Amino acid sequence: MKLKALFLSAVFLIVAGFSYLPVVSSDELDDITKQLNDLTNSLSQSKAATAPLEAQLNSIRGRVSSIEQEIPAKQKSIDDGYKRLEKQQGILNKTIRAFYVKTYYSSPFLIFLSAGDASEITQILAYQKATADHDKLTITNIALFIQGLEKKKKTLEEEKRKLAVVKADLDKIVGEAKSFQNTLSGKIAELSAKQQSILNQRLASLNIPRSAGTSARGCSDDRGVNPGFSPRLAFFTYGAPHRNGLNQYGAKGRADGGQKVEQILQAYYPNLTLKMDYDRNAQVNVDGFGSFSIEDYTKHIFEVPESWPMETLKAQAVAARTYALNSMQRNGHICTTEACQVFHGEEKGGRWNEAVDATAGWVLMDGGNPGFTQYASTHGGYILNLGKFDGDGGNPTSFSELNDRAFDKASPWFYCDWGSRSQYSNTAWLTPAEVADIVNVILIGRRDPSAGKHLYQVDKPNPEGTDTWDAARVRQELGSGALTSVSDVSVSVDFGSGKTTGVNAGGQSFSADEFKNWFNLRAPANIQIVGPLYNVERQ
Repeated sequence: MKLKALFLSAVFLIVAGFSYLPVVSSDELDDITKQLNDLTNSLSQSKAATAPLEAQLNSIRGRVSSIEQEIPAKQKSIDDGYKRLEKQQGILNKTIRAFYVKTYYSSPFLIFLSAGDASEITQILAYQKATADHDKLTITNIALFIQGLEKKKKTLEEEKRKLAVVKADLDKIVGEAKSFQNTLSGKIAELSAKQQSILNQRLASLNIPRSAGTSARGCSDDRGVNPGFSPRLAFFTYGAPHRNGLNQYGAKGRADGGQKVEQILQAYYPNLTLKMDYDRNAQVNVDGFGSFSIEDYTKHIFEVPESWPMETLKAQAVAARTYALNSMQRNGHICTTEACQVFHGEEKGGRWNEAVDATAGWVLMDGGNPGFTQYASTHGGYILNLGKFDGDGGNPTSFSELNDRAFDKASPWFYCDWGSRSQYSNTAWLTPAEVADIVNVILIGRRDPSAGKHLYQVDKPNPEGTDTWDAARVRQELGSGALTSVSDVSVSVDFGSGKTTGVNAGGQSFSADEFKNWFNLRAPANIQIVGPLYNVERQ
């Protein structure tokens, strides 16, 4: 009976003690389950904007993964506990038997009869009590250990069950979100295919000069021209869109700073090797002109002014020579316009011919073949294909530093706004109302991609053959959130790679590409943002 009572007491102690043990993972899973339920409601209520849910989903994924990784360790701890229990079981059996025997035979009456005096009786009773207490403690500890293992095992099984439910719910939510996003992406892609054609046509209408030797106007800096209204805003682009390979105005800036041709070529073509004894009689088939030796061909190239520094002319000669040889390998011929490189029927002569002769046989090699040596007039301070700043010192941290230190800062196309309207002094300035209209158009395009066919520029026929919504109709469709005037516009920039990353206009935030694409579809006349790095000017 005493043994039974002892075990009942032990069980009570175990239950009481373990009721205060923290069960962190189970509570955490309950918390995650609640979050998933909240997330499900959020998803159903805000399917038009699933992006904000992604961070929460990723956080939950991380926590679920962390709990999953803990389960094997917990399982091992339990398994190790049961292995130790096998040894403890023998101790428990012996202790219980000894305790029972001692309890049965430890009669105070027998001790009284067998003891010599009161002192001996006291010693025997004290010893028996100490032995009994030790046995009780051993039995209790083992009982607690057994109960603890069972508790851990039960808790782990519950965690596994909850984890399975959480993962299933998580997979379902992610699946629904991805399905919706894929559907939306499909609609956007369908519209983008139509709109991209319009964007390309508008960009081509600007006749952006790719060559520093052209007489084309390109763009202009309208900061000193009054269009007749104020306040006014204009979106200025750095450089021409190309931005790959040799930067012609950048090469001039480097030569003005004392760099030699080899340094210039290394800066723009670091992955190519300069070969100085290429076959000078290699033939080039020129569209409409027949065949030329590579050296004679290069003397007909009109890409940069011959008044430029000799080291720049040499670098351009090597790039042009290599480009022609690469085109022969790829296509078997080469065209004569800026689509390839500018070729005239007559030789350029003068200092240009001197540069060609000084670099005769110099070709940039990609392994065993002439490399693909792209180049353009003005990069706007950055070499796109290399992802680096093209100027003195390290990366700039502001537009003012970029303007001061870029090697191509002297180019007329370094920083300017593209397009113009004759009624506003041939400038690309916009009114605050026109900027507000562009912002409203983006907001509608976000909310309803199918409305895109109505959101082209209002001063030209709709390219999809339907009606174009004017500013008033756009505000009507947008409702209470529509803007009527925007004069507060700012941009965020990655000055490491040379790209505008975001635009804030009228309290609304947009990615740089989103703003640029809709701007180029909606802006009046031929006003465009033409490159990845742009800024806003306000007067």
